[in-house]
Amino acid sequence: MQPLIDNARTFGQRPEEFAGLAEGQSPEVLFITCADSRVVPALITGARPGQLFELRTAGNIVPPYASDHPTSEAATIEYAVEVLGVRDVVVCGHSHCGAVGAVVRGEDLNAVPAVRDWLAHAADEPKCSDPSDPTVSEAVQNHVLTQLLRLRSYPCIDRRLQADQLRLHGWYYEVHTGAVREYRVETDTFQTL
Repeated sequence: MQPLIDNARTFGQRPEEFAGLAEGQSPEVLFITCADSRVVPALITGARPGQLFELRTAGNIVPPYASDHPTSEAATIEYAVEVLGVRDVVVCGHSHCGAVGAVVRGEDLNAVPAVRDWLAHAADEPKCSDPSDPTVSEAVQNHVLTQLLRLRSYPCIDRRLQADQLRLHGWYYEVHTGAVREYRVETDTFQTL
């Protein structure tokens, strides 16, 4: 913890670099990814403060939309799209994902009931021909596509897509190589950016 504290102390000693941020934010992208500490959106994209609006959840899960039962995730998505006017939404899954791995391997999560119940939002079990693969890459990529479909059920997303004011992107990040792949509809595969 001490190195993090030391950096935080010196970080605020350059106020001129951040003064403009007090005027507001206008991020270009809503970046939905896993809460995994190995996934750092600003590091992956090179984004500076104010460029990404982030939503991090266990397993980069987008819960079902339900207007009668609002969630933090739904509020974040709605705010990014309706108020901030982001033009792009990225759902980024990653290799070695513990959440997706637990789902495809059918792990007993009774000792962590909140995690178990959250992972139930993953929708269908992601297709995975080899659950013993530690990267669970096939399952994560299928999971990303499921979350993109789930996003389309959000009224604010659907409206902006219909008006051609929003683009959805599916990414897969390899934590062990740093490589990023994007889903391409024309080939139905994830290809290197």
